[in-house]
Amino acid sequence: QVQLVESGGGLVQAGGSLRLSCAASGSDFSSNGMSWYRQAPGKLREWVATLARGGATLYSGSAKGRFTISRDNSENTVFLQMNSLKPEDTAVYYCKQQGVWGQGTQVTVSS
Repeated sequence: QVQLVESGGGLVQAGGSLRLSCAASGSDFSSNGMSWYRQAPGKLREWVATLARGGATLYSGSAKGRFTISRDNSENTVFLQMNSLKPEDTAVYYCKQQGVWGQGTQVTVSS
């Protein structure tokens, strides 16, 4: 049973940076891709970025050029480095692997 735990969220001013972490257990971590999603208040959950098993990275239009997804297989952890944050990035951020979701971590960007 895969378990995912996100961390690293918080309050940051516009233009600032945060690095989110997603620690995985109970899975063959390095053999599976990982994705980040986010859900803002009153909105549907939306895809942000994917790190495929082979190492390819994909980003949504809003994330491209500002966010970077990476992994540390030795720590079974995936990261989302977020730079140049905007108030519209405010959301709960979730990681997902093999159909399993983490509990989410809140990111709030003040203007």
